[in-house]
Amino acid sequence: MPTEPENTPPPDPPDGPPASGPGRRRALLAAGAVIAAGVGAAVGELATGGTLFGGAAGTGRAPGGAAGPAAPPQDGAIPFHGARQSGLTGPQLAATRLLAFDLPPNSPTAERSSLRALLADWTGLLSATAAGTPPDPRLRGDDGPPRTASLVGLGPALAARLGLAVPGGLAEPPPFPGDRLDPARGGGDLLLQLSATDPWTLAVLTELAGSAAHSVGFVPRWSQSGFLPTTRPGATPRNLFGFKDGTANPDEEAARQWVWGPPGPHENATVLVYRRIRMDTAAFAALPAERQEAAMGRRAADGAPLTGTAERDEPDLYAKHPDGAYVIPATAHVRLTGPRLDGGARMLRRGYSYDDAPDDRGLLFAAFVRDTAQFTRVQSRLAERDALNPFLTHTASAVAYVLPGAPLGTVLGAGLLD
Repeated sequence: MPTEPENTPPPDPPDGPPASGPGRRRALLAAGAVIAAGVGAAVGELATGGTLFGGAAGTGRAPGGAAGPAAPPQDGAIPFHGARQSGLTGPQLAATRLLAFDLPPNSPTAERSSLRALLADWTGLLSATAAGTPPDPRLRGDDGPPRTASLVGLGPALAARLGLAVPGGLAEPPPFPGDRLDPARGGGDLLLQLSATDPWTLAVLTELAGSAAHSVGFVPRWSQSGFLPTTRPGATPRNLFGFKDGTANPDEEAARQWVWGPPGPHENATVLVYRRIRMDTAAFAALPAERQEAAMGRRAADGAPLTGTAERDEPDLYAKHPDGAYVIPATAHVRLTGPRLDGGARMLRRGYSYDDAPDDRGLLFAAFVRDTAQFTRVQSRLAERDALNPFLTHTASAVAYVLPGAPLGTVLGAGLLD
């Protein structure tokens, strides 16, 4: 739980899906045509508070070569189209749902056709909703269009089965000491993260996205809801231990080195490592405040490291008390996750809390890295000696190749599948 650190219609697949729901699919593709005429190419860096990275502007063109129209998105909307997916270019929204699907084995041609069809359908649905022209009247609120963001990733097994040219760093982490992973809550051939400002929008989007998946042969594997506390724009949200979570996320320069793929087809892609982490909040809350802060390596009130005065101060891992003891203890979470112990490598973290039962609440930890080996190194240190270990249990895990975004006039995954 590292705390240390929001045109033209998509083309039909040439072979068509093995199974289809014509009414639903026509509606979603029609939505794609509507949004493509209205979303425009306003995909530059978001100026919204809490934005971690700006999405590089897409110069997408229609298949015939004509530039797409350039109408701006609705006020406050997070553009869907762009070089990177909106679930990473915009601020974190208050409510999220992670959905995993499996594709039953079939011929490679049929499986590619199903995947291509679903990515086209989701592109139509998600871009139309983001542009304020959703295909379902339940998403047309009285206060304007819903504010949404999304993220789509491919699991290692499906990528290998289809022979897709994904990065070599896409691999499941090894088991760690203390893991209690439930296979039914992790893994998956295809991962979709939907985020919105309210649970209503999220519920409707989940229904529509699941229907589209079912219509082309995908089956649900697991689903998980999450939320964030009310936080002012630009502030770091807190986890259920009451500490700020995600303070030292990398800036764009560092992210180009450690998060995004190298120049080439994977430049605006990344790899997601997801962990569902149960937190014993009652036991942690029973600790004296000074023991909580020593375990974390940060102060609860302002998020500053124990060696600093402000949240963004760099932790001084070498500072000692007069008696020779480290100010930030050797087992402190912040010390063990520090980039200095990993050659400067950093992860982008965008976690959410969850509360599924009185004895099952915690953190949905989402780390974005270029190579899963980076996560493995950090988690290995944590599993060995993190002071938080008595209060944490990892109960699920998943890895996915997060596709580059879809510039205007294109659909998700077009470059990979073509």
